[in-house]
Amino acid sequence: MKATARAHPIQGLIKYHGLADFETRQPLHDSISVCVAPLATTTTVEPVDGEDEIEIDDVQVTGRAKERAVQVLDGVRARADTETGFRVVSRSTFPQGVGLGSSSSGFAALAHAAQAALGLDLPRTETARIARVGAGSATRATAGGVADWFIEDTDDGYDSTAEMMAGPQELDWPVLMALVDHTEETENVHRDVMASPLIEGRRDYVEGALENMREAVDAGDRERMFRLAERDTLSLHAVTMTGERGRFTWQPATVAVARAVWELRDEHDVPAWFSIDTGATPYINTLPGHQDEVAESLVQIDGVEKVLRGSVGGPVRLVDEDLL
Repeated sequence: MKATARAHPIQGLIKYHGLADFETRQPLHDSISVCVAPLATTTTVEPVDGEDEIEIDDVQVTGRAKERAVQVLDGVRARADTETGFRVVSRSTFPQGVGLGSSSSGFAALAHAAQAALGLDLPRTETARIARVGAGSATRATAGGVADWFIEDTDDGYDSTAEMMAGPQELDWPVLMALVDHTEETENVHRDVMASPLIEGRRDYVEGALENMREAVDAGDRERMFRLAERDTLSLHAVTMTGERGRFTWQPATVAVARAVWELRDEHDVPAWFSIDTGATPYINTLPGHQDEVAESLVQIDGVEKVLRGSVGGPVRLVDEDLL
């Protein structure tokens, strides 16, 4: 049989940086994100005889990209006690490599579709563990909504998975994305930041930030959530910039968007806050009724290709739209 799954990419709120275990992608600390719809990755998986074949956005992938996908498929095979091969076709409705979390939705959809294709019905938390090996952020794309990726103690030491804290129906939350066309390979950035002199300071800071964000989510206090996410953006990128390779993923348009958001908020009393994951494209979080005003300001910035509009997305799910 074959199965098709769809997942939404994530915007980090209290973002994760650095890994305690690079092979299994165990994080240094908990993190919180929100899935962003209607952006989505749809993936069809079919068991086949022979080697794994993986096509992403009409391209047959090889090298490290294929290795990461095979690691996720291996996790599914282990749980099903099979050695079958898979044919995989995956397509996203948004560009990769610009900071919109394509790996989060891609690996979440892959793990969910593969386990369904073998007739498994795993708990979503277990699917999140499988997806995590491809990309840590895929744990939260699996959970959906505002999701908490947390470390848990086990008999073998520790593990990590994710659960939804609040769903789309609980949060009327417009999300804008000022698309900055710049591709940056970010897979090894979590290894690079371990050399940053600021990493220990971030680990100390992040515990309080997580507590504050959880309180804000529980209270449905969107403005507090947005303020915390903007502050965490600056912390994350300070560590990124001072890592082993000194990565600076922002483009001039990225900085211009951040400054425009500050101006909207401070000079025009528009409720808007930016949030930037590891890439060049900023998210802008605002309140209902202000999307048009914010979008009109951002689309005029040189280097912003377009302004995408979104809202809170749900968890990974099966769909009846096979790609093969």
